[in-house]
Amino acid sequence: MSTTGKLFKSASMMAIVTLLSKFLGFFREIFIASKFGSGYETDTYIVAMTATYLIMGMVAGAFNTVLVPIFSEIDEVHGKERSVKFLNNTLNIMFFISIGAMVLFYFLSPVAISILGNGFEGKQFELAVKLNRIGLPIVLGMSFSFIFSGFLQSRERFFAPSATGFPFNIVQILFLLTLSSVFGIEGLMVALVLAIFGQVVIQIPPAIKEGFKYRWVFDTKDKYVRKMLYLTLPVMLGTAIQQVNIIVDRALASRLVEGSISSLSYAARVNEIILGIFVTAITTAVFPVLSKAATQKDIKSLVRITKKGSMLIFLITIPSTIGLMILAEPVVKLFFERGAFDSEATKMTYQALFFYSLGMVGMAMRLMVTRVYYSIQDTKSPTVNGLFAMILNVVLNLALIVPLQHRGLALATSISSILSSAMLLAGLRSRVEGFELRSYGVGFLKILFASSVMGAFVYGAYRYTRHIVMGDSFMMSAAVLGAIVLIAVIIYVNLCYLLRVSGAAKGYKDKILDKGKRKIRKK
Repeated sequence: MSTTGKLFKSASMMAIVTLLSKFLGFFREIFIASKFGSGYETDTYIVAMTATYLIMGMVAGAFNTVLVPIFSEIDEVHGKERSVKFLNNTLNIMFFISIGAMVLFYFLSPVAISILGNGFEGKQFELAVKLNRIGLPIVLGMSFSFIFSGFLQSRERFFAPSATGFPFNIVQILFLLTLSSVFGIEGLMVALVLAIFGQVVIQIPPAIKEGFKYRWVFDTKDKYVRKMLYLTLPVMLGTAIQQVNIIVDRALASRLVEGSISSLSYAARVNEIILGIFVTAITTAVFPVLSKAATQKDIKSLVRITKKGSMLIFLITIPSTIGLMILAEPVVKLFFERGAFDSEATKMTYQALFFYSLGMVGMAMRLMVTRVYYSIQDTKSPTVNGLFAMILNVVLNLALIVPLQHRGLALATSISSILSSAMLLAGLRSRVEGFELRSYGVGFLKILFASSVMGAFVYGAYRYTRHIVMGDSFMMSAAVLGAIVLIAVIIYVNLCYLLRVSGAAKGYKDKILDKGKRKIRKK
């Protein structure tokens, strides 16, 4: 199978698994809302959980990112047995680091809660501290989960890491359906801890198939442990910079009319569906392949894979951008407008979504290009670029917030994403021999043309059926909007095939046309 075919197959599998997992997560949120509402206990639970997640998500996520190229390097240079030894060493070292962190966080819990829940007093403050301390084993579970995930991804075993959302959601849903009335909100935190360890358990069988067998190894002087720590620090800093962006956006939005923060949050969620399901699947599938090419000093393959991954991202994000810009209003109305979410909330949210969607290509390409830098074990360049993006975002926020209000904050995010990702992509010319941007131009323009034709159909169809799509019947609106999107996808895919867009034409021919011909012959 070709590289494009492998990437397409891996990304498709991960996208499907992630989509199903997100549906489960949606039901989990529904059950939490049903059992505990949106009041005192739920607010306390969220703050207590965030106090642990905020730090460990940043640390464990950084480890996951840097471990893939390190495992690939060890496999290539020393063999798979040495790679398994490094896995055991990392697990053992992180066990003791996590235990130390849990002890530290136990005593600092009141401080963390006073910062994140500065309005909590009396019994609510005490409950938040109690819940936070109950949830401290999350530190150990997340560390192990991300370590196993990095190991499996380096071996191109993607199913288990992408399926971790299933035990995470199922454990909590089962608790909510059976035991929540007995153990209450404290029980939900215990269920969360068990769910995190469920993510570890689901990854152990495929790790065993890849040669994992637990052994006691504890060597802090191992050069790969030192390399892991050296590469992790810039990634953690980059993640922290992203958090600063979010904090600044929310702080500025809090000075605007009521509902600005919520509208930006809901719009970002819609925009992130495509990034979270499809783009993350592509970048995850590409990362270990890039890492192996970099380890083998196969620069031609590195350049080729980067282009193929980028084209797959363009294929998804360019039409999605145009589609969301046109259909922002009906999409927001369909998914959110009910109960306290009125027509004014819909208006504010779809305006934010329109401007967020402009930056989707930039956000997606940043995810892709940072993986290229990480594969060549350069974690500093993306961090410096992230610092530039943060400064640019703040400057644009201040410039655009007065004339455009909350829309200006969304537009600032999009502009900074596009410019920073373009700079990161251009920077590869000096980091990767033989990399050039001109080769991307033709494919990009073909995809843009196909997307524009598709967009013209979507605009015309939406204007013609607006009275139905924006009507009061949820089923009719969903059916008509779904039909428009389906026809638009068919038009777009066929145009990409006719234009011989790299990857799309071959994929369409292999997956659709040839498969259809084989079925006809069988008949």
